[in-house]
Amino acid sequence: MQPHFRRLAVRYVVRYTVRPFIRYIIRYDGRYAVPCMVRDMIRSLRVLPLVVAAVCFAQPAPPSVPPPAQSFTWENVKDRFEQNNPTLLADKLNIDESRAQEITAHLRPNPSLGLLADQIDPFNSGPSHGAFAYLLPSATVSYLIERDHKRDLRLESAKKATGIAVSNHADLERSLLFNLRSGFVSTLQAKAVLKLATDNLAYYDHVLAISRDRFSAGDIAQIDLDRLELQRVQYESDVQTALVNLRTAKIQLLTLLNDRTPVEQFDVTGLFDFSDQLSSQDDFRKIALDSRPDLQAAVEAVDKAQTDHKLATANGSTDPTVSFDVGRNPPIDAYFGVGVSIPLRIFDRNQGEKLRTKLDIDRNQRLLDAARAQVFSDVDSAYATVSSNVVLLQPYKAKYLQQAVRVRDTVFFAYQHGGASLLDFLNAQSDYRAVELSYVNLIGAYLTAAAQLNMAVGREVIQ
Repeated sequence: MQPHFRRLAVRYVVRYTVRPFIRYIIRYDGRYAVPCMVRDMIRSLRVLPLVVAAVCFAQPAPPSVPPPAQSFTWENVKDRFEQNNPTLLADKLNIDESRAQEITAHLRPNPSLGLLADQIDPFNSGPSHGAFAYLLPSATVSYLIERDHKRDLRLESAKKATGIAVSNHADLERSLLFNLRSGFVSTLQAKAVLKLATDNLAYYDHVLAISRDRFSAGDIAQIDLDRLELQRVQYESDVQTALVNLRTAKIQLLTLLNDRTPVEQFDVTGLFDFSDQLSSQDDFRKIALDSRPDLQAAVEAVDKAQTDHKLATANGSTDPTVSFDVGRNPPIDAYFGVGVSIPLRIFDRNQGEKLRTKLDIDRNQRLLDAARAQVFSDVDSAYATVSSNVVLLQPYKAKYLQQAVRVRDTVFFAYQHGGASLLDFLNAQSDYRAVELSYVNLIGAYLTAAAQLNMAVGREVIQ
């Protein structure tokens, strides 16, 4: 009987036997408590078949089955990253803020309105008069006229600042995509290591099964079988370590995606291999000069510095203020007037800002040279790492993997037939594990170096 239905039966017994008995003892004396309780119990028997049927024929709820793990390709992971990564989304708001500053930069100056009520005399001195008898009201509207295209230069500078913000955002995305790609590669590498550890354990269990049969037949000694069984601990440890590493890699990848999916329901899939087809180093340099967003930001910074210098020069010019006023001045009932105010730029001609912006042009030019040199350094270093990994991987794929399998199987066959010692077999098995694990780690190092080269170039040139 399931626990749920057991609780239902106990609840029925308590409700229709124990509880009424206590209630009738309290309400009546001892002589009438039992007959009254029996009477009510007979009435309650009509619901007993329903309870029995529910207990006997109700089916237990099926156990919940966890949903299968959803597998994502690199393109799926990249799309989710661009949609959900909080750091990338927060930086993207800088572009919107810069565009908002373009609106501010292109605004015209606001006109000024001045109201004047003069010659109010609340003191009754001299001839009798009211407080506003000699009131002199006037209103003045003034407007600053900007010369030398100041407003257009402010807008141009703000637009170039927006361009720099766009390039900086692309550069941040380039760096974060490298972290994402590294996490993706680490997950694929952890899966490959786990598969290798699982296969090694399965193969060793097969060896143990054969060895137990040989021990039963008297072909090997108890100490040899014990040594073989003790060696299995290493394979179990490899599997557990690989499981932990895979889980850790998935957690790091989910953190970059800002995803709360359980680790068991998240998986990635992709090609875990290398390609020996590699373009020349000069080709990657040319692509980097055209694609690197940080280099583009440095070029735009030089251009903006030149515009800022023009704006500083324009800000040193004189901007007149024109005004128009109307008023009443008895005995004149109404009048108007116009005026022009011109500041005399004798001392302050914005000399300091002109010099600063001129120096800023030279500074940004030096930063551009440094950025260009850094691009070449990044490309050359990443290219050297990728080339080195390709050189190491080629003999593994062409020769070492097959040799490791052949040596292991040959030594095991010889050990089965008494032609090799137990130590020879264990050494051959250890060498096979080391070669296979080195190959998997080299693949992971190659894919990470390829991601480094993609980041150095500024776009994906190696998938």
